[in-house]
Amino acid sequence: MEWRDEGLITGIRRHGESSAIVEVLTRSHGRHLGMARGARSKTNAPALQPGNSVSVTWRARLEEHMGAFVLESTRQRSSEILGSALALHGVNHLGALARLLPEREPHPGLHETFELVADHLHEPRIAPALMVRLEMAVLVELGFGLDLSKCAATGVTDDLIYVSPKSGKAVSRHAGEPWRDRLLPLPGFLAGRADSADAASVSDGFRLTGYFLERDFFSPRGSGLPDARRSFIAEAIRRGEPPGPPAGQAAL
Repeated sequence: MEWRDEGLITGIRRHGESSAIVEVLTRSHGRHLGMARGARSKTNAPALQPGNSVSVTWRARLEEHMGAFVLESTRQRSSEILGSALALHGVNHLGALARLLPEREPHPGLHETFELVADHLHEPRIAPALMVRLEMAVLVELGFGLDLSKCAATGVTDDLIYVSPKSGKAVSRHAGEPWRDRLLPLPGFLAGRADSADAASVSDGFRLTGYFLERDFFSPRGSGLPDARRSFIAEAIRRGEPPGPPAGQAAL
């Protein structure tokens, strides 16, 4: 059996002297693993790194076999990633998010989102807000999307500033006031109330997505939120960058 596709490398681990097991999030074949012979050679190693985009040829005798990859670089981001602590933590978090997806299940729209985020991981003014939006997209793709369109209590569509931690639905300022200490903040750049994602809004965004990622995915697997995520957020805070791009530009 054989297929060809394009994808983003989300993980790689050593196998033998020069080969590697490579994990790729492909456009049409989902998250897929394969053996890449010679992946750790001086010639191939720079191109076959997490965060790089590749064209993929997969071959196996049977569909259920792991199979072998032939990978050719199409977009190398290694120099940008290695030169930025934020990007290094970010690419590791991309891998952790990708592993929430069922193996070999296509997610073409999500593949595009991962590629977009990978392009901007080294840009501290843009990357944090994009990562929040990616986490939101992963929740949606896995069937746990938040309903931010109207207030869960009253049905109004304006002044939505909270999210119920139980239902994942938006709550308006008025309806949520009595229980505000129990509700999660809904940042403006996710609710369409603001043109930009400032540092406080992005922090609220990570708090929101982190709550549902941990509750519905990581905790049931016996783990907390990934260390790479915490390191990415800490590095973004340390950089203390000014507000990011307009919400429309950053939309995923």
